[in-house]
Amino acid sequence: MRIIPAIDIINGKCVRLSKGDYATKIIYNENPLEVAKMFEAHGVNYLHLVDLDGAKASHIVNHKVLESIASNTNLSIDFGGGLKSDEDLRIAFESGANQVTGGSIAVRNPSTFKSWLQKFGCNKIILGADANNEKVAVGGWLEESDEELIPFIQNYVKEGVSYVICTDISKDGMLQGPSFELYQKILTKIPNVKLIASGGISTYDELPRLAEMGCEGTIVGKAIYEQRISMKQIEIFILNN
Repeated sequence: MRIIPAIDIINGKCVRLSKGDYATKIIYNENPLEVAKMFEAHGVNYLHLVDLDGAKASHIVNHKVLESIASNTNLSIDFGGGLKSDEDLRIAFESGANQVTGGSIAVRNPSTFKSWLQKFGCNKIILGADANNEKVAVGGWLEESDEELIPFIQNYVKEGVSYVICTDISKDGMLQGPSFELYQKILTKIPNVKLIASGGISTYDELPRLAEMGCEGTIVGKAIYEQRISMKQIEIFILNN
């Protein structure tokens, strides 16, 4: 299982929110590149970079941060937050993203999302399936849609989606543990999906449990910044997996 640390960006700074609420913003570092280099120094190969300004604005905003990290590290970066147009994708990929994540666009404009899948392939396009009470959330988690989570993922897997990041919003940033039951349900019903668990990771012991369940990757954010999981532990997990 891949460990994918998260860097969320507001105004070019590394922040974390709780349950996607912008009012709960905590700034952890003024320099995201510094954070990315620290991850890389501990053996991390992957990075989940979220443009929270972009999620609010519905177009890419913090591509310069992406460019800076991509140019100065060897991290494989998946980038998301407000990607709505072909132009947004062009900027993201030209700025150094290895993969991009589409969430709201997959709900609101499925034809555009499907065209991205056809153009770039399933290894480049990740489905962001963020949920509240098993309903898909959109607009930087500010709105809940009528889409049921599991049928939503199933439909896109039929369209060729391979990678899915699933965040249980009620857990995100709360350090109360991830949604094991929800992930088990998804993996049981859609066994061929490459599921990336996100939200709520709080202790090291949760990582091997998610790996045993069959998650392809796990995004870890606040637990690292709040030092609930040490970078040494992350290093050991990566070496052993």
